[in-house]
Amino acid sequence: MLIKIKATSAGRRNQLVIDRSDLHKGKPEKSLLASGHKKRQGRGFKGHITVRHRGGGVKKKMRIIDWKRERRDIPGIVQHIEYDPMRSSHLALVYYPDGGKAYIIAPDELKEGDTVNAGAKVEIRPGNALPLENIPVGIPIHNLELTPGKGAQMARGAGVAALIQSKDGDYVTVQLPSKELRLLKKECFATIGQVGNQFWKNRKIGKAGRKRLLGIRPTVRGTAQHPDSHPHGGGEGRSGIGMKYPKTPWGKHALGTKTRNKRKHSNRYIVRDRRSK
Repeated sequence: MLIKIKATSAGRRNQLVIDRSDLHKGKPEKSLLASGHKKRQGRGFKGHITVRHRGGGVKKKMRIIDWKRERRDIPGIVQHIEYDPMRSSHLALVYYPDGGKAYIIAPDELKEGDTVNAGAKVEIRPGNALPLENIPVGIPIHNLELTPGKGAQMARGAGVAALIQSKDGDYVTVQLPSKELRLLKKECFATIGQVGNQFWKNRKIGKAGRKRLLGIRPTVRGTAQHPDSHPHGGGEGRSGIGMKYPKTPWGKHALGTKTRNKRKHSNRYIVRDRRSK
């Protein structure tokens, strides 16, 4: 649910924020916090900027999430639903009878006190994880594995869900949130339900200061920069791009050029590309 902020200033006039009144008010589970997490500020292992416009932001603690659902056929109780500053979706803290605790992505309709389980023969309901071969066609799923046993890699953002289209032999055809059709092995695990916090994409930041608190730095137009900094820069007065095609700061084609490796191994598992009409 979204809340419209009272217009006490120009920056807050159109601001829309997520209603978190039903989330857990306390601190995160201390045993499930990652130690040694460091902000990279957009820099790779060589110290060079690989992702631009990153830096600053509020200090955050990374939660350790059970992507593999390692406790199989052991029902756990959802203690509470929590906010996670590192991602768009909310988290559910699960307590297990053996004393173990784990964070999982909170699907829509999951509440405090609900029971979740993972295994080959568990019940089909939100929060439970099963192999794709045991999930009926047309059921919304998330947290999909690409390789059996590797852990969830796809459909993990707020409000997204994938759908099983068909089953044939050792493979299952899944429609991803991007509408791409992909073949996955039937042993891959997935979690039932749509990821919660589905209004996240409709929120409005409202002001530049809040963007900086999120760790996002300003994006400057190439034409406003110095010619040493960008191919579009320079010129007397206000000038346009002034070249055959727009370029990136490194002189590459900026529009319409594919950068993905055409010979990527996983291409053969794509039944329908997400860009096809």
